[in-house]
Amino acid sequence: MKIGVFDSGVGGLSVAQAIEKALPECEVLFRNDAKHMPYGTKSPEELLGYVEPILWELADEGCAAVVVACNTVSTTLIGQLRERLDMPLVAIEPMVKPAAELTKTGVIAVCATPTTLKSPRYKELKELFAKGIKVVEPDCRSWSRMIEDKKVDHARVKDAVNDAMTLGADVIVLGCTHYHWIEGDIKAIAAGRATVIQPTPAIIRQVKRVLSEKVPAKS
Repeated sequence: MKIGVFDSGVGGLSVAQAIEKALPECEVLFRNDAKHMPYGTKSPEELLGYVEPILWELADEGCAAVVVACNTVSTTLIGQLRERLDMPLVAIEPMVKPAAELTKTGVIAVCATPTTLKSPRYKELKELFAKGIKVVEPDCRSWSRMIEDKKVDHARVKDAVNDAMTLGADVIVLGCTHYHWIEGDIKAIAAGRATVIQPTPAIIRQVKRVLSEKVPAKS
């Protein structure tokens, strides 16, 4: 069975590799759109024109499901994409609910792109799950580009993470799959002060559920 994974750049590759490891019996097809990244500063209308043709290609290649491993696309376009494509799309979005459940200080930090932070879905997540919780949103707008270019400014990342913890954040949400590549750095900076979370394990569980619905039960 084929599983598609899509992202703007290299971020989703970490998700694709994790799915390959968890589901070795499946063939994982990874596609990105490095030509137009970063997505995090573009409008939803612009992004739709980039994303939809790529998802149709994955559908035409026989994917049983596609993981949209881009928080920016998932939080702004997933409803439209599900209406247009006749196939399961597994979305990825900032883990506001788990972070709100984990925090002891009542403060969480969400590291995400500007478009994600401005999206109606992200606003909805905060309204649903973070009532009474202070949500800090560090300026991470340059992170995707520097991770894609393999030119990470570690001092800038450290400053952003430390600033969030100075404001009381004891849970840090990685709300962009590009940031998964510097998860180790962020955990080292936050060690003993904050928990760092990202959604790959939850995505794998959802992919397994979707695929189980496509496989007829054995008699």
